Amino acid sequence: MKPRIPSVVLMVLLMGAANLRASDQQPASAKPQISKQTRIDLVRAFESELVYIRTPFPMGKQGLQLKEGVLSPNGQQLQMLMATWGPAVKAGDQARISAIDIKKDRIHFEINGGPIKKQKWYQRIQVSGTGGQGVPIAPSDANANPRGSFVDLVFDHYVPDLTAPELKQLLRPVFDFDSKSAVDAYLETVPPQVKEAIKNHQVLVGMNREMVTYAKGRPPKKIREKDGDTEYEDWVYGEPPQDVDFVRLVGDEVVRVETMKVDGEKIVRTEKEINIAPKPTLAQTSETQQHPANAPTLRRPGEEPPTDSPQNSPGGAVPAPPPPPQAPAPGGSTPSGPD
Repeated sequence: MKPRIPSVVLMVLLMGAANLRASDQQPASAKPQISKQTRIDLVRAFESELVYIRTPFPMGKQGLQLKEGVLSPNGQQLQMLMATWGPAVKAGDQARISAIDIKKDRIHFEINGGPIKKQKWYQRIQVSGTGGQGVPIAPSDANANPRGSFVDLVFDHYVPDLTAPELKQLLRPVFDFDSKSAVDAYLETVPPQVKEAIKNHQVLVGMNREMVTYAKGRPPKKIREKDGDTEYEDWVYGEPPQDVDFVRLVGDEVVRVETMKVDGEKIVRTEKEINIAPKPTLAQTSETQQHPANAPTLRRPGEEPPTDSPQNSPGGAVPAPPPPPQAPAPGGSTPSGPD
């Protein structure tokens, strides 16, 4: 006969288990402030860690900020930074977390050396003779540009006491710690239709160059031609006696996919199958910076600019002021102008 557990003891055990699960699932805002030991553990766990990137990082001193799962800058503003300064890393790239700095209300993660060029420890060593000036044993290139970037994980008021798995989950919008390859990381950043096409090695009209490369690989052959004023590039995949695909790109967008079958059948697709927001060009970026949409003005809402304003003058030129009156010549006569 099995001994029966008293109901009181069973209730206490169930309540204890429920409280334990609740403590594990409490939000970061309800956790105590990070301890000294947790700081040490997190730096050891994440520094020099290799990760796959889930969102593009711009070069320059303006990195990314992540708070409550929301990334900023994003969308068009992020694309403008990428067009202006270039990418430090793109979605699907592998990067190294090179530095971690835990501050009052945020954790600062630098990737690939960060946005500021730093000297190695041996580049600070100098050798000098008697009365001579010190010469570094390994001089650094002062003109070398930093190639890294950073992201700040921001909290309310203070950094809570987090475990490594919890911190990885919070960083999921920017870092992928679980992917086994760059393709796996990149697939998490594209729409489902594009994801399925890449898995099946298919090209859709409307894809960009990066998507085509992940779907089909780098093209063995490229043909550049011009149709009137439009320049295009054909990426050729395959050779007879196999199927041959001709992927036509204008700028960064696929506008035509032509497939020549082994039996001679020709399949052409030109209707857009996926809509991808185009990346802004450098010309658009500089124009937006010079002529912002919400430029300050002294006019009231709905008030039109005056007709004689510089903006409304032909060509935007400011009309020249009339010549100043000339003083009368001696004897009361007025000097005549040039004939």
